[in-house]
Amino acid sequence: MTHATARELLEQIVGVGRDARRGGYSRHVFEPAETELRAWFAARARELGLTVETDRNANIWAWWGAPGPGALVTGSHLDSVPGGGAHDGPLGVVSALDAVGRLRESGFTPSRPLAIVVFAEEEGSRFGVACLGSRLPSGAISPGRAGRLTDAAGRTFAEVAAAAGYPDIGRDDVARERIGLFLELHVEQGRALADLGSPIAVGASILEHGRWRIEVHGHGNHAGTTAIPDRRDPMLPSALAVLAARDAAAARSGARATIGRFEPVPGGTNVIASRVTSWLDVRADTPQDTRGIVDDVRRAVEDAAADEGCQVAVSEESYSAEVRFDAALRDRLLAVLADAGFGSVPVLPTGAGHDAGVLAAVVPTAMLFVRNPSGVSHAPEERADDDAIDAGVDALVAAIRGLAGDAGGRLAG
Repeated sequence: MTHATARELLEQIVGVGRDARRGGYSRHVFEPAETELRAWFAARARELGLTVETDRNANIWAWWGAPGPGALVTGSHLDSVPGGGAHDGPLGVVSALDAVGRLRESGFTPSRPLAIVVFAEEEGSRFGVACLGSRLPSGAISPGRAGRLTDAAGRTFAEVAAAAGYPDIGRDDVARERIGLFLELHVEQGRALADLGSPIAVGASILEHGRWRIEVHGHGNHAGTTAIPDRRDPMLPSALAVLAARDAAAARSGARATIGRFEPVPGGTNVIASRVTSWLDVRADTPQDTRGIVDDVRRAVEDAAADEGCQVAVSEESYSAEVRFDAALRDRLLAVLADAGFGSVPVLPTGAGHDAGVLAAVVPTAMLFVRNPSGVSHAPEERADDDAIDAGVDALVAAIRGLAGDAGGRLAG
């Protein structure tokens, strides 16, 4: 039976995790929509004749042949940001399923182990730290720290993972050492390819980035009875942080800083908050710019808090240095694509984090980007053109042939 194409697979999951309030999709790790997608992926992989297993950190592996060291691994994630688009993550997964289906039907046999992986909690939308599925097995985050992360309901990652059947999260040398090369296909996040006239690009690097938690403590009180001079309102310094982040980033070329999430306590319309927590996301070209932005925001919030009689605590939740993808793998990938008729493929940096960026510290990794005509991502309007999706699968097929065929051994994992 003919396998389903990437576009057909995307249609199969179009109703899973729709967010009626935000628009788009909300598919958070271990919640019903994401759990449904995990089961869907396992079923589709088995239909292709792949062997499915799940590791101690809830990552799903679908193997073509026996698992073993030196494998070519491709895939992405199925979770989303709140109200995210349809392609961020799933496009890499469905493209991998489509590519493997085409290769199996063509009679191709890989010369090295090959797997499709679905990483857990890539977006960090439920527990605050992105790419836990790759950070944990690679040792980039300790199981103790990851396990203590909490969701909005106060449940820890450790207890939620254990309830889902994963009580033993942590470093996984077996899983990590099986990966010889990792190639992640992802929808473009930003608008470069439309202007370049290319349906695909190869990744060059990932900007360094991090997330910081800003807590401002004040004094909760009645909004209608507390005079303005008597207030210690943590919302004022927190609101100023938004402006300070914009100003600090604008002062540094190529930098980005965003506060997109607030949690006031208790959160009533007629209540002065007792505490406001916000999250600062910073991305820049250098450590000096990244840390400088955080310092500028911290000083602005601390000054405003002092004027208001509030206290401030700023803590780092995650930080990733700039990632430059493996040069030998990048060049090999470009050569494979040129041989397959793609011509001169652009090589682009990105400001978005990915599991490929985390794994780059321990194994050779590369990325393929698929054109996003509007550049919008992490929003319902995110999309990729049909012809670009098809080109992405074509590129992935060529890459697997080149890296896991007879010539694959020239770039040992």
